[in-house]
Amino acid sequence: MSQHENSASTSSTSGPEQPPQAETEVLAAGVTETQLHAFAIERLSQAFETSAKRWELIVYPSLFAFIILAAYGFYLVFSLAKDVHYLAISVDTNMTVLASNMQSISDNMSQMSSNVRTMAVSVDSMARDVNTLEPMLTSIQTMDRSMQNMTHSTSSMRNDMAVMNQSISRPMQFMNWFMPW
Repeated sequence: MSQHENSASTSSTSGPEQPPQAETEVLAAGVTETQLHAFAIERLSQAFETSAKRWELIVYPSLFAFIILAAYGFYLVFSLAKDVHYLAISVDTNMTVLASNMQSISDNMSQMSSNVRTMAVSVDSMARDVNTLEPMLTSIQTMDRSMQNMTHSTSSMRNDMAVMNQSISRPMQFMNWFMPW
């Protein structure tokens, strides 16, 4: 058996955790210091391999999950950038339409202000015309009083006609009895 196999068989029987006493026993059994270092390195490499296998069970799935999450994150960022691009285009077109509508509102406001100025001039003219009508109002009031007087006179004439009708109709009725017609 070679030294390597011997140390491997010794390490497999003694297990990965040998107490410090085992090293002194190995030394007492006639093993050289170089063989002892090789044995220690062998134990270290086995412990490292065992630890590496445990870490492989943790690290490789974690690395795979990280790659999947990174790809999904890239997809989300790319999708968000595309959506922001469409949003920017939409806002740009809407702002263009809004700017043209604001210009139209501004033009309509200036036209409306000129129409209000024209209306103010017309109302001023109407006020002057009403002031001109005041003398006519006095004439109309005089005419109204004259009409009232005429109505009163007509009413008096009607009463007089009614009295005259009663005065004439009685003798005429008496005469009508004698007439042959």
